[in-house]
Amino acid sequence: MEEIFIVGVGMTRFGKHRDRSVKSLVAEAVGNALSDANAQQGDVGAAVFSNITQGIMEGQHAIRGQVALRSMGFSEIPIVNVENACAGGATALHQAAMMLRAGLTDVALAIGVEKMHSDDKLKSSAIFDGGWDVHDLDAIAERLTAIGNGLSPPPGTPEGVRSPFMELYASVTRGHMRMFGTTQEHLAAVASKNHRHSTMNPLAQYQQDMSIEEVLNAPMIAWPLTLPMCSPISDGAAAALLCTRAALSRFNDAAPVRLLSTVLTSGSDREWAEFDRHLCRKAAMKAYEEAGIGPSDVSVAEVHDASAFAEIIQVENLGFCEVGQGGWIAARGETALGGRIPVNPSGGLESKGHPISATGLGQIHELVTQLRGRAGPRQVAGARIAVAENGGGHHGVEEAAAVVTVLAA
Repeated sequence: MEEIFIVGVGMTRFGKHRDRSVKSLVAEAVGNALSDANAQQGDVGAAVFSNITQGIMEGQHAIRGQVALRSMGFSEIPIVNVENACAGGATALHQAAMMLRAGLTDVALAIGVEKMHSDDKLKSSAIFDGGWDVHDLDAIAERLTAIGNGLSPPPGTPEGVRSPFMELYASVTRGHMRMFGTTQEHLAAVASKNHRHSTMNPLAQYQQDMSIEEVLNAPMIAWPLTLPMCSPISDGAAAALLCTRAALSRFNDAAPVRLLSTVLTSGSDREWAEFDRHLCRKAAMKAYEEAGIGPSDVSVAEVHDASAFAEIIQVENLGFCEVGQGGWIAARGETALGGRIPVNPSGGLESKGHPISATGLGQIHELVTQLRGRAGPRQVAGARIAVAENGGGHHGVEEAAAVVTVLAA
């Protein structure tokens, strides 16, 4: 296949940006990516733009990428809008790579952006309403609740805050706890680790260290998930500039990172306990095969930890441990900086933030920075191979879409 390189990355700080527009966030992220590659707008032959909230929040449908990028001066090039739930950012990267491999252009731009905060709370909550099959909500709730049956909160556990997606995560978490002995302390170890990592990331939404005890004693969202175990609502943008080997010589001052593989997949009608059929596991195995590596070759990973439990299941899917052992390796410190396989050195979604369509490209920003050896105090020593897992939506008993990406220094 055509060799592809990431020559530039850019990202805003994730967080609350009430005084900024989508156009402003895009301009910062794209401008940073172009500057990082020492590239000009005229170098870009095509762009893929990911966003899902602007239609809900502002009524801007259909041509979001064209509108945002025209404000920067982009015109005439192909611009494709993609919407793929929380996997949108990585999907934009995947589609940009496919454009290069198809010969449409030799330089392509991937962008993800969201403005999720609003004074209208109904708008903010409506963002998540379409992330599953809206025609089958009762059956979905019944099926997911059944996964967590048989494990009840300890007596005296406070009531949580209603959050449909976190209730989903909580039910599946309880199923994993019942089957494998995963504990709430394991979840707290993941969250504590990610909050500690975020203190070293100036672009993270939260930069507050939290002990395991502080995580456990925080407000309850849906047992066993407390507030610091859950990703926040975020605004932000991220971008990546990709090129073919033939175009690489045009970016002499760049520090290119190789895109070894990118695999986009959707789920299946599997049973919950058929863990070997999880869409993220299947995507990971295919990505490893295409890249010519295995899990033991990976130096660092960014995974989609919309909740602390999501990180546990994804380190299992990526083959960093046996199924059922994700919580245990977190408790032993194996996924922390300095551990066997550092996961989410950026702080992850729990701390770095989760502006839905920007999340996957935010992961790429972190991993490119790591592979270049430029991550400062959170640098993973000797990082050579990196993996990102970005999932989104819900269908059946798993995510509706997922992308696994493998990068190399």
